[in-house]
Amino acid sequence: MTTVRAAGILLGKELRLEFRSRELLSATIIFALVVVVLFSFAFDPTAAESRRYGPGLLWIAFLFAGSLMLNPSFSREQNNETLDALRMAPISPFPILLGKMLANFIFMSVAELILVPVFAVLYNISLAGIVWRLALVLMLGTIGLTVTGTVFSAVSAHARMRELLLPLLLLPILTPLLIASVESTASLFQEQPALDRTWVAFLAGFDIVFLTASWLLCDYLLEE
Repeated sequence: MTTVRAAGILLGKELRLEFRSRELLSATIIFALVVVVLFSFAFDPTAAESRRYGPGLLWIAFLFAGSLMLNPSFSREQNNETLDALRMAPISPFPILLGKMLANFIFMSVAELILVPVFAVLYNISLAGIVWRLALVLMLGTIGLTVTGTVFSAVSAHARMRELLLPLLLLPILTPLLIASVESTASLFQEQPALDRTWVAFLAGFDIVFLTASWLLCDYLLEE
């Protein structure tokens, strides 16, 4: 079985499980919306302040939402020893990891599709003319977040305090990604929006490096 086919089967399993219950996705969206709404009432920003502080607040909401969503990626496989069954399947470990990454990317993208328009309304930021460039930045940032988050979710799955361990492992690694994402988004929120290609190239490089590292180290990541 090819890597793409195996990852597609596992992706389908993840999507069916989540959209059947919608527990994790609903909780993540509600949590992120609460964060954005509370910030808007706490700061009551002007248009200039929204352009200045909005990108950071937006990515903080994405980070909180991602931490909540990524934590159960592998921990829920422990209940019925599903991960052990997957490891005994005649496939390499990487499709298992890739299927989880793709599922988490889709879940985060759904949350962002709901969150970004609400953010634009609350913070009085016009998305006209920057939608596709903003989508590119969000896609690159979300890929980095979901790839690293899925990897560290696999690392912390067997730990006793995995809910606390995952953020501690994830936040230092994600700091460069968050800085690049915030700077790229801030350049688009200016009165004269422009896409900063340096930060975009950094985001793409970050994604490639960590995706390649997860492929090379997948055998060790899924070991007991």
